[in-house]
Amino acid sequence: MFNTRILQFFIGTVLLLSLHISLTYAQDKNVYVFLCFGQSNMEGTGKIEAQDTITNARLLHLQAVDCPNLDRQKGHWYEAKSPLCHCNTGVSPAEQFGKALVQNLPDSITVALIHVAIGGCHIQLFDQDSTAAYVERAPGWMKSKLALYDNNPYKRLVEMAKIGQQKGVIKGILLHQGESNTGDQDWPNKVNKVYTNLLNDLDLPANETPLLAGEMLSARQGGKCASMNEIINTLPQTIPNAYIVSSKYCEAAPDDIHFSSAGYRKLGNHYADVWLDYHYNRK
Repeated sequence: MFNTRILQFFIGTVLLLSLHISLTYAQDKNVYVFLCFGQSNMEGTGKIEAQDTITNARLLHLQAVDCPNLDRQKGHWYEAKSPLCHCNTGVSPAEQFGKALVQNLPDSITVALIHVAIGGCHIQLFDQDSTAAYVERAPGWMKSKLALYDNNPYKRLVEMAKIGQQKGVIKGILLHQGESNTGDQDWPNKVNKVYTNLLNDLDLPANETPLLAGEMLSARQGGKCASMNEIINTLPQTIPNAYIVSSKYCEAAPDDIHFSSAGYRKLGNHYADVWLDYHYNRK
């Protein structure tokens, strides 16, 4: 009986070690995962052009919603190409961000994007303490988008991020949101709450998880929400590992709220420049 118990203990220990080893090796440290969230300018409204459909085996995208029209399923990995967010969205800054990283990182590195965004939303939508109330009072045109995420975009972002963590290592969070919070002096604190929740829910160290926050369309480009940039630029005072991504020279769409396709690509390059500076300067 004694020997049987020892044998059972030994077998159990071996199985646990094997499981730990398999999980450890499933996470490839050469796969850099990035979370991208926000409202319409992260969602992407730019017209998709031929250059936006060119794929690269080193640039992946985890589908966050089912899109039968694109032959994509939620929770599955694909080579990244527009549209990344919903089934009928356009070019966003995330695509070019990924392309720029692939061009500037060693060939051994794969970049993986996770993309969740809702056009027109306030940052409060991503705060779990206010999500339900926000969804309840959301305008009709937003409800169909919210339904894609089962009325909880934050929960979907975390769900997809955990899948991403099985494949690689989360190396940063990209945020583009603020148009709907223009003038909100408490925006940095609201963003910090969402950021802190993501760190906790995904077991991420703050000092290794930069938050890159993009500016609104600039005043120089006629941006209607450009005044929000003054508030956005204070974010590093609240989140030490936050970095501001300039929208300078990023072309506007005719509505003076969104970027053009060219503007999104330039903005994506700006996100990449900021992250690459962070990545190489901290070594």
